[in-house]
Amino acid sequence: MIFSVDTIDEFNADKLKRKGRKQMDMLHGPMLKNILIFALPLALCGILQQLFTSADMAVIGWYEGSVAQSAVNSNGALVNLLINLFSGLSVGVTVLIAEYVGKKCTDDLHSVVLTSFVIAVVCGVVLLGVGIGVSAPLLELMNTPPETLPLATEYLRIYFIGMPFLMVYNFGAAVLRGVGDTKKALIILLVTGVLNIGLNMLFVAVFKMSVAGVALATVICNVASAVLVCVFIMKDGMFKVRRTSRVKKKYIKRIIVIGLPAGLQGVVFSIANVLIQSAINGFGSSAVAGNGDAVNFEYYVYFFINGFAQSTVTFFGQNYAAGELERCKAVFKINMLAALAISTVLCAVFTLGAKVFIRIYTDDSVAIEFAVLRMWCVLSGSMIPCLYEIAGGALRGMGHSMLPAVFTVIGSCILRIIWIYTVYAVYKYYWLLMIVYPISWVVTGVALMISYYIICYKAGFYAKKQSADTIDTASSPKLEEAADGTEI
Repeated sequence: MIFSVDTIDEFNADKLKRKGRKQMDMLHGPMLKNILIFALPLALCGILQQLFTSADMAVIGWYEGSVAQSAVNSNGALVNLLINLFSGLSVGVTVLIAEYVGKKCTDDLHSVVLTSFVIAVVCGVVLLGVGIGVSAPLLELMNTPPETLPLATEYLRIYFIGMPFLMVYNFGAAVLRGVGDTKKALIILLVTGVLNIGLNMLFVAVFKMSVAGVALATVICNVASAVLVCVFIMKDGMFKVRRTSRVKKKYIKRIIVIGLPAGLQGVVFSIANVLIQSAINGFGSSAVAGNGDAVNFEYYVYFFINGFAQSTVTFFGQNYAAGELERCKAVFKINMLAALAISTVLCAVFTLGAKVFIRIYTDDSVAIEFAVLRMWCVLSGSMIPCLYEIAGGALRGMGHSMLPAVFTVIGSCILRIIWIYTVYAVYKYYWLLMIVYPISWVVTGVALMISYYIICYKAGFYAKKQSADTIDTASSPKLEEAADGTEI
């Protein structure tokens, strides 16, 4: 069955009106307000999630000491390595949803949502099996301090029990982001975050379960997050899965084509971080604990950058699909300036107050020394990723998902690996290991900014007369709506 754009638009406008649902309009009107409404809740989601993770670290540090804290911290790079591939696919979900909304072809979103959740469950089950199976050998390969290895293994195996639920939440949040809804994810994290803190205190402080209690609390909160995101989506008339909804190969293909490069980028990125973590482990458990504590503040900065990067993907994707090239340029500019402004202020505040902030997590003088050194070497330049995150978001919004993945792998991953086995191999100083981060960010940022402007120029963004016809049809995504293969 083939619908004209006008018919679909009228049908959905009537349906939304009857449902009383207000959908963010990314195609018309001023953008700054909508971008902030979209990006800031998304950034707050990440910050809240990290605050609750920080609460985990603080509780385990206060009640169990630096060895137990080191056991949890040493898992971060490995956890990211195992889940980034599948979580990257959720980027494909966001872009696909944004494309349909931008083209005003929303009737088949029910099947897109169903397909997304099937992928999420499959990915989660695979992660559950792989994570439990390889936890111990991978931690040993990472040169995890012997005194923390048993606790680190116990934590990781319990943590991966919640993987299917974490994937369902990630994909559900990606669906909501595709139409500009980031508030529901914020609500979910507020609820589950408070729950997480309460469970940590119960399991660690009262039941004395140590790292196992922290891991169990995380699993329970992942289950709660998955349930809540499903409830929100099922109650939304636009996304309610119906009997006619089907898992379709064309959606799976589009999600994989767009999301897999982002996932592979995350995997290679994590491999480099695992190697760096292995080098850090060689400095002892206090270094591991202090390094992990300092990373928390880098996450706070990054989540603002990521919020505006995700905003770029969605706003850019919808406007690009609609042929609004001038609005695409404005989307890029607003997100880049906002991300740079906020991240620069945060970097300055956290770095200048490093000794004060780090005492929130530990009073171990050696751990504090390592933490402060990392903050001055890495955190002070953590605004630089704005360059490649925003540019990469715009490229993904145009359907160029592989290019940002390739440049990020080369600049932020391969370069770090080369650094570890050359410069750091000769001079084994902690600060020398840390400065590879800002160096790799600069290289990646410059490469992606140049790529963005070249592709935009070829796509007609800077032609004298702008119209939908100037879009590069070879790179513009096509939506195959009709069952018989006819394109709208």
